[in-house]
Amino acid sequence: MRIHFTLLTLLLLSGCLTIETHTPTPLHFVTSTLPALPVVTLTPSRTATPADTLPRPEGCTDDAIFMSDVTIPDGTRAARGQTFTKTWRLRNLGTCPWDSSYQLFFIAGERMGAPDSIPIPVTAPKEDADISAQLTAPSKDGSYTGVFELRDPNGKVIHIGLDKSIWVKIIVGEGAPALPTVAATLPSGGATPMRTATGCTVSANAGYINELLDLINAARRAAGVHALAVNAQLTTAAQEHSRDMACNNFLDHIGSDGSNIGQRILAAGYPASGYIEIIAIGTPQDAMNQWQNDAEHWAAVVHAGMTEIGIGYSYNAQSNYKGYFTVDLGSR
Repeated sequence: MRIHFTLLTLLLLSGCLTIETHTPTPLHFVTSTLPALPVVTLTPSRTATPADTLPRPEGCTDDAIFMSDVTIPDGTRAARGQTFTKTWRLRNLGTCPWDSSYQLFFIAGERMGAPDSIPIPVTAPKEDADISAQLTAPSKDGSYTGVFELRDPNGKVIHIGLDKSIWVKIIVGEGAPALPTVAATLPSGGATPMRTATGCTVSANAGYINELLDLINAARRAAGVHALAVNAQLTTAAQEHSRDMACNNFLDHIGSDGSNIGQRILAAGYPASGYIEIIAIGTPQDAMNQWQNDAEHWAAVVHAGMTEIGIGYSYNAQSNYKGYFTVDLGSR
């Protein structure tokens, strides 16, 4: 009997690593997650004026996705009492334009001097908004997290991917270096345009694939786990799924043809006894950050039962998420 290693689908911020004797359920990943936290009802810190508001078209919808930490990535070290500017980049995936009547609210965790709410800059649908908060590190050493949520003009929470919140996470320690500013990047050098069989043009990026492979194997070595060997069949399956997501504008483990990871690697000729799939968006480091922020996904990255890897990446400027990573891990 073949033993299948798998991760159960992540539902309502919960899941577990299991060993099963039946066809695995593919792992779903959209954005990084935090444990559920109590919601604090707050009053907006300012009232928007007519000059910085926009009309909401009747019947329009709100949706958002986290793109990157423009400054202060999770785990940045800060000196006690140090002031800094945290900037998140969100993409407006809805049909309603954002203006300052949309606000980011502090709801839980360590406030770090944050105001009750932060107005959102004017942002048209399908465009990105950089949202900044002036914060101060606590005066005692430790790890601190401040949690925020996006709300519409009526106070309704707007989901950010599958999450209801975003956050800032810092480590305060004596003698910590100054806080860095890290800008997110999109694929540039190394991107190779290619036309798929369906007529959709996407860009592959060998540099991104090699960088992500190095990051994954470095993380595995740090965890005391063997490195993964690249497998051509897993790579074929992963690249095809990334192309499918980029061309058909979705982020899921179920393909546009209804296929799952098991079916895709079997079609590519990989004789798996165990397999795991994880997906992400953005840059290689974005992908690692997303997985590291969730225990189940990080367990997949450092899973000792996996021996081989295939990585796919496709970039489509016309899609919501632009760049799509698929990582297929396998063992025979």
